[in-house]
Amino acid sequence: MKGLRNYIDKIKPNFEPGGKFAKLHSTFDAFETFLFVPNTVTTKGSNIRDCVDLKRIMIVVVVALMPALLFGMYNVGLQHFRAMGAETPFWSCFWFGFLKVLPIIIVSYVVGLGIEFISAQIRHHEVNEGFLVSGMLIPLVMPVDVPLWMVAVATAFSVIIGKEVFGGTGMNIFNPALLARAFIFFAYPSSISGEKIWIAGLTKGEGIVDGFSGATPLSDAATAVLSGAKEITWTQGSPLDWFLGFMPGSIGETSTVAILIGAAILLFTGVASWRIMLSVFAGGYLMGLLFNLIGYNAYMNIPAYYHLIIGGFAFGAVFMATDPVTGSHTNTGKFIYGFMIGALAVLIRVVNPGYPEGMMLSILFMNAVAPLIDYYVVQSNIRRRMRRLKTAK
Repeated sequence: MKGLRNYIDKIKPNFEPGGKFAKLHSTFDAFETFLFVPNTVTTKGSNIRDCVDLKRIMIVVVVALMPALLFGMYNVGLQHFRAMGAETPFWSCFWFGFLKVLPIIIVSYVVGLGIEFISAQIRHHEVNEGFLVSGMLIPLVMPVDVPLWMVAVATAFSVIIGKEVFGGTGMNIFNPALLARAFIFFAYPSSISGEKIWIAGLTKGEGIVDGFSGATPLSDAATAVLSGAKEITWTQGSPLDWFLGFMPGSIGETSTVAILIGAAILLFTGVASWRIMLSVFAGGYLMGLLFNLIGYNAYMNIPAYYHLIIGGFAFGAVFMATDPVTGSHTNTGKFIYGFMIGALAVLIRVVNPGYPEGMMLSILFMNAVAPLIDYYVVQSNIRRRMRRLKTAK
């Protein structure tokens, strides 16, 4: 590493103002700070000193995403070979999934980082590190058979419209990864909904056994409601299978166990808010219990905890709702924000079976409401302190 540091110091003057490549200063700075902690120091005043900068925080989140990513790769292969009626060893399933998922990750990062670098050069700003996480989240919330060109277009939309028009990382209102998914859902709904897009090769009928269904537990429940059935016929195993992740779904959203491992990493390092995580699960569970009391249809009668382990609920609670930019910032606001996300997600699922997954819309809606929540929390604190001051007088 010392040799690399010396080489970077040697070529650095070329990228400084007045140097041969001064116009590429933002790009050079991004690569330098990615490899090494910035060597800037404070010279006066009272300062908080910490080696953990934005880039290191983003890397921690990427590490926390690894369990969901690795399991997702394995599950992609497992579901594909199950659809073919074949029993395949672990490594064959993983290798198949790796080859399917890797191109989506590459497209996401190439397009997103490309736009980030171009924007930084145009504005003469430093390259922000936020896309290190968004570039991984986007593939994980996609179905495995999504066309790569759609991933590219959706990523460009999320970065340009979702971030850059607001000023870049830290200024965006909505979660960029969810914007990418929402863009595909509303622009190309057939590529992100239905029963065939969740399993690799199912849309093309690549040796699929007769009668095999690629339905997810969410689509099973929605189908039962739309058909007026009194009970839901689950086609994808048991609740234990759903908890472990052995079911069709978006690449990184199926395994609650893998997601909870990521949650433990985020909480241990202090990167994510436990208030938001806890309140999202509490909101979803309590809304499920409320529907159990109503019991109008088969979907309302499923055990409340089912909602927490199917679809993208757990993934959204851990990695999307806890986005420090788009969520609430006050402690009380975090509880309200998270609770409403969980409750609204289950509400959308059950009340509108035509849209079986409610987590995306729930988080995007609450992203818009988060500043309002914080405003009223702060105003409430001010009023309480004013009353306390008057009482003291």
